[in-house]
Amino acid sequence: MKRSISVLGVPMDLGAGRRGVDMGPSAIRYAALEERLERLGLEVDDLGDLRVPIPEESHHGNPKLKYLDEIVGVCRELGRTVEDVLRQGRVPLVLGGDHAIALGTIAGVARASSDAAVLWFDTHGDFNTDETSPSGNIHGMPAAASVGRGNPALLAGRDGAPPIKESRLVMIGIRELDPLERQALQQSEVRVYTMSDIDALGMREVMKRALRDIEGASSVHVSFDMDVMDPDDAPGVGTPHQGGITYREAHLAMEMLSAAGVLTSLEIVEVNPILDIANRTGRLAAELALSAFGQRIL
Repeated sequence: MKRSISVLGVPMDLGAGRRGVDMGPSAIRYAALEERLERLGLEVDDLGDLRVPIPEESHHGNPKLKYLDEIVGVCRELGRTVEDVLRQGRVPLVLGGDHAIALGTIAGVARASSDAAVLWFDTHGDFNTDETSPSGNIHGMPAAASVGRGNPALLAGRDGAPPIKESRLVMIGIRELDPLERQALQQSEVRVYTMSDIDALGMREVMKRALRDIEGASSVHVSFDMDVMDPDDAPGVGTPHQGGITYREAHLAMEMLSAAGVLTSLEIVEVNPILDIANRTGRLAAELALSAFGQRIL
């Protein structure tokens, strides 16, 4: 039987401090995503984009939880759509948009699966709450909210979904943390593999350990923030930082996920075409999705 993929765009930049990632879904699709997935023998259904308010028609409200109401509304709809796709036996491929959308995606995963695990590829931990965030930008909070930490008004975006167990959340590629966020992660059960770990162990060993960490999970969601990449390979991201994972390290990670046969949902976020060069980052995002779904050199 063909594996069935449902593509869903979430063109939101309300959670970020910089405009432009709302155009990310179009940039990734423009890289012939659907056609190339179909060439792998996959059945692809593009569900289009969710309707997302733009900042010009919104008000950021609470400076510690900017655009809270709008983001919660989008995440609720996203979570219900993801849950519905999973219950149909299809694989959601969610295209962001800023990383705040992960609150909705993971909520849908958690409702559809009793023991879901999350592999979180990111420069940042996104483990802030309104009490620890220096900016109030919600794209820095979805990992914490997905395990049940944070303001109840933001947790409402989970729409009643059970929190992910902290021990089932594994972060890879972390290299930029706020002081209180670092403290919260150190005191949590979240497994964190930093860039220093990748430097010391290599991506292959880090991925082997990460897959062991989530062994036995009923489903595995991958949340891939393109800013985990080094800016030399992915210049068009919302918050670039030098010293990220390389083109080949990223593909190796996705190839190992595919070989393990555990991936049940994928989201790719924070592509910012305004900052990109000839859609290099959009193309890379599409290529990483292809590797995750089985594309190989030979």
